[in-house]
Amino acid sequence: MKKLLQYLLIAFLTVGALTACSSASEDPKPAEDKMKVALYINGNLGDKSFFDSAKVGLDAAVAEHGIEVKIVEGGSDDTKWQPGLLDLADGDYDIIIVGTWQMETNVQEAAELYPDTKFIIFDTTVPFDGGKNANVYSIQYKQNEGSYIAGYLAAKMTKTGVIGGVGGMNIPVINDFFVGYIEGAKLANPNIKVALSYIDSFVDSAKGKELALAQFNSNKADVIFQVAGNAGMGVLEAAAEAGFLGIGVDSDQATLLAEAGNTATANVIPTSVLKDVGASLKRAIDLALEDKVPWGSNETLGFEANSVGIAKNQWYETMVDAALRAELETIEADIRSGKIVVGSAMGMSTEALDAIKASVQP
Repeated sequence: MKKLLQYLLIAFLTVGALTACSSASEDPKPAEDKMKVALYINGNLGDKSFFDSAKVGLDAAVAEHGIEVKIVEGGSDDTKWQPGLLDLADGDYDIIIVGTWQMETNVQEAAELYPDTKFIIFDTTVPFDGGKNANVYSIQYKQNEGSYIAGYLAAKMTKTGVIGGVGGMNIPVINDFFVGYIEGAKLANPNIKVALSYIDSFVDSAKGKELALAQFNSNKADVIFQVAGNAGMGVLEAAAEAGFLGIGVDSDQATLLAEAGNTATANVIPTSVLKDVGASLKRAIDLALEDKVPWGSNETLGFEANSVGIAKNQWYETMVDAALRAELETIEADIRSGKIVVGSAMGMSTEALDAIKASVQP
């Protein structure tokens, strides 16, 4: 009997303790789950351009909204990109973000395998006809608009009458920069010459440097626009070493280089053409939190969404005289209003694109 009473007392105390713990742990208003976002980079951070801009946008979203973000660098081995993306898709992320045309097929496959996960792809698009990719939102940019202004500036600043452009690859999105660049330059000077080269890489900065020096030495180009991601850093280094001007791309590269201690290179960059990937991704997160993302569709963002433009920093103020800055402000206003409609390489035939390039060949 004594043992029975002991067992009953232990059971009573145990049940009471469990009940108390349960009551204490109950939260009548559970904390709202944070949005979880992953950014998969088919390359690496540190380009002071395209991918770094994406990170800036997500950092801003974390600061404002307290979302959870994971960034994965896939490196340059494209055989690892799809497995890396699928690893993220197999997790519990609400949105997975990727960029570049090289990831189009990968995103489509992942979106089909994981229909309950949302995907954002930037700087390119995927097919949406017939209800395809309903869980994908794509963002493209009017990079031709910002490049138009840069072309006008370059044509006004050149002393030789020849400017240049070095692209990562001969693909529509890079040529879209160059079409705007050429059109803006021809507005400033109908007789302008524009040397163009392609690196066939977005990471080979040595090749970028080599091509820029060839344009400077052989074609006498003294203002060269780089549109090549990390490989384009070689173009800017060549400008600093050889004594010509370099126009940056995607991010405010003069400011970023100066912050990293490379003022010598910053000092030869009068401006950069901004394709503000970060601002567009921050905008997409804002929309997602309001349940307003147009999933299953593409948007092309330009001046009206503050997603393109040129860097107007201390180097711009110092290197570009007030009269030219005023002209550039007028051109920007005319593009915003629709008075100037900038041509685009997106959807342009090869023949038409080749004709534009040939019209300014040195």
